[in-house]
Amino acid sequence: MEDNCEGCMELFSQDGVLLKQAHSYYIQYFNESGTLYITEYANTKDRFIEWKPNSVTVHSDSHDSEWSFVNAIYRGEQMSPQPPDSKPKYIKLDMNQVRSFKVSKKNDTMTFFDGKGEILCHFFFQHGNCFSLFAALKGLLKTTVSKRDKNIHIIVDETLQLNKSFATLDLFQDSQSASIVWGFVRSFQEKPVETAFGAFAKIGNTIGNNFMPSSSPQPIEEEVITNDVKEYERGVESSDGASPKDYEIIHSSPELPSRLQYPRGNPLSYDQWTALQDSEGRIEDVEYTKLHIFRGGIAPSLRKVVWKYMLDFYPWNSSNADRKTILGKKEQDYYDMKLQWKTLKPWQLQNFVQLRDRLSLVEKDVTRTDRTLPFYAGDNNKNLQAMSDILMTYVMHNFDLGYVQGMSDLLSPILYLLQNEVDAFWCFAGFMERVCTNFDADQAGMKTQLSNLYILLKFSNPTLASYLDNQESGNMFFCFRWLLVLFKREFELHDVFRLWEVVWTNHPCNNFHLLISIAILEKQQSEFIGEEMGFNEILKHVNDLSGKLDVNDILDNAEGLYYQIRESSQLTNEVRQILGLPLIAESSPKDDSTDSIENELMANVDKAYENGLHTSYF
Repeated sequence: MEDNCEGCMELFSQDGVLLKQAHSYYIQYFNESGTLYITEYANTKDRFIEWKPNSVTVHSDSHDSEWSFVNAIYRGEQMSPQPPDSKPKYIKLDMNQVRSFKVSKKNDTMTFFDGKGEILCHFFFQHGNCFSLFAALKGLLKTTVSKRDKNIHIIVDETLQLNKSFATLDLFQDSQSASIVWGFVRSFQEKPVETAFGAFAKIGNTIGNNFMPSSSPQPIEEEVITNDVKEYERGVESSDGASPKDYEIIHSSPELPSRLQYPRGNPLSYDQWTALQDSEGRIEDVEYTKLHIFRGGIAPSLRKVVWKYMLDFYPWNSSNADRKTILGKKEQDYYDMKLQWKTLKPWQLQNFVQLRDRLSLVEKDVTRTDRTLPFYAGDNNKNLQAMSDILMTYVMHNFDLGYVQGMSDLLSPILYLLQNEVDAFWCFAGFMERVCTNFDADQAGMKTQLSNLYILLKFSNPTLASYLDNQESGNMFFCFRWLLVLFKREFELHDVFRLWEVVWTNHPCNNFHLLISIAILEKQQSEFIGEEMGFNEILKHVNDLSGKLDVNDILDNAEGLYYQIRESSQLTNEVRQILGLPLIAESSPKDDSTDSIENELMANVDKAYENGLHTSYF
């Protein structure tokens, strides 16, 4: 038990985690809510699972939101050492002690076990589920699913398993062969692909002649050779001594036409906007208006007006008179909802656990959202108070969804632009109607998006998709933040305005934001492959792109990618479904199946997601 966090790097954090079971030392904290961390210490590289109750103060700038599940920021705040005879202040569990973990069927609890099956810690996730923690663990550890219980994930000590496996098979009759393979074992974790193919290619003939086991060893669940090692062995059989750089998995790829550039146009001006209205203020050609916005965006001075249409504050066909009536009703409705929680007595709030917890989470998030912008800087900032009031009123507006971390990032640019509490609330509510599935407790919306992103990437750029697969990154978890808050953290604020209003037009297709993701990834492809980046390096590189991207260039390439995919002669219904293109009748026997195309697609999506979910990383 230590409190000293000097040189400690936070790899993950999540609020609203209830401690349900642990060593009796921590009984004072049972059923108390706190924050769960994964940390790494710079001097030893040791990693820990840490849980701190809400009574322990953590610097609000020292970590990111729970959904940014790998955030390499050092905690500079130094805590005083704990007196030996004092009660423990928080849990600090060495990850080397953890041999397995279990996720409940509802994904709302996670239990950590030692090698003897004893429970080390048991946590309940109050504000959603443990998907983000699960993803973080899968990114940091090598695991295999238990044969006895598919909800249990066993942490594999790769060097130990290889040692036991080779010893069991009795591969060696001389010390020279043994020394070669033990050298392979020692370097396996540092450079798995290079080591595996290089070493096995050199000693394949040597050990092959002596590989005559008398009987097959009995499978032992925690002593299996991992699927990655088996993959290496299969590769060696056909490698003929090729070096790792010569090795490439070839995927069948559709013949795509050449990609054309589609430069951005001029933004929608005030004169053009007024020309699009009839004598009573109605927009006469909505699709033409949206297409103009898609091509060039909106003039900054006009955004306050047009965003209200794009985010369903006003209907496109509303007249000047209609809008006055709508505005009055929206103002009344907003303040009615605001009063519902503002006028609660302290004792009422004390007995309203869900609302109290959401208020606490809102306050915590607001204090660390865009504080570098002058609009939100300083103490006692009225704009921060407005943001907090809007988010809490949204809880009353949609109590089933409530507040989830990340929502403040979506509200911040809207409030910054409109600078009016009522207008910002209803525009935020309209935005949330578009992206609310991103914040589902079961993360179903995010799972679907990540799976769809991989399907599109595999179709349009099989080389990059193959590389990500080889690096155990085909689950696309490193794009999680992009999709959750629609690139809000990846671009400068004025570019976020431009990108959002383009996406809101729903031109030229459904899920255009996924093509934007691919356009960004393709710009990084040469670095990913050239520097042989693994999952952790890719994730860090992607996070470091924040503020360095050219929005016009990305939009140009994303649009070109759309037309390139659309014109492909081998376009599949799976891709058509994602982009909202007309489906075509298939000539295969599956045409007679009673299953709908939608069900077939979702089955493929679920399978793709599960394959990624159960993938481990070096």
